[in-house]
Amino acid sequence: MTPTALHQLVLVGADLLAVGALVFGVYFPRHHRRDLVAAFLGVNVGVLAVAMTLSSTSVGIGLGMGLFGVLSIIRLRSYEIAQHEIAYYFSALAIGLLNGLPAEFGVLTGALTALIVATMYVGDHPRLFPRHQQRTLRLDSAYTDDDALRAHLEALLGGRVLNLSVRSVDLVNDTTHVDVRYLAPQQTGIRAGQGVRA
Repeated sequence: MTPTALHQLVLVGADLLAVGALVFGVYFPRHHRRDLVAAFLGVNVGVLAVAMTLSSTSVGIGLGMGLFGVLSIIRLRSYEIAQHEIAYYFSALAIGLLNGLPAEFGVLTGALTALIVATMYVGDHPRLFPRHQQRTLRLDSAYTDDDALRAHLEALLGGRVLNLSVRSVDLVNDTTHVDVRYLAPQQTGIRAGQGVRA
């Protein structure tokens, strides 16, 4: 086995370890969304393979990076995806690029790969701002007064409303669709079924 091939195997191994830790050690235990496990692994290994191929040919790296950008935009616009899932998506992509572009595994590559995984571990940790919650609710009343809406939401959620955004008010069907961010009480959450419709 040539030194180049050995370096590439080390890079592939480092990439798989990192994305495995990201997906199976951080993301899935916290969010339990099985379909995105395949998406994160697929984009990581795909980017790794393409980046390794581009780095060993005369094709410009800039062209490859542009291609990844276009593909990621198409992928993220294909259906609704949460902001934290976008962060995992690009983390998987970045890990693939970091380990696919260099000719050999170095300290900087390893440190940056570990930094991505560590950042997602800390940034998406359930103990980080655990009382700050977000809900999208459809209420059984049409609220045109923000103060009245805020008071109702605080009574409903049992916490202090930090920010609210009214998506729609239907005066005919007497409903309000609202996105609310609130500070939840220490041990109690939303009282389910109280003035809320799916």
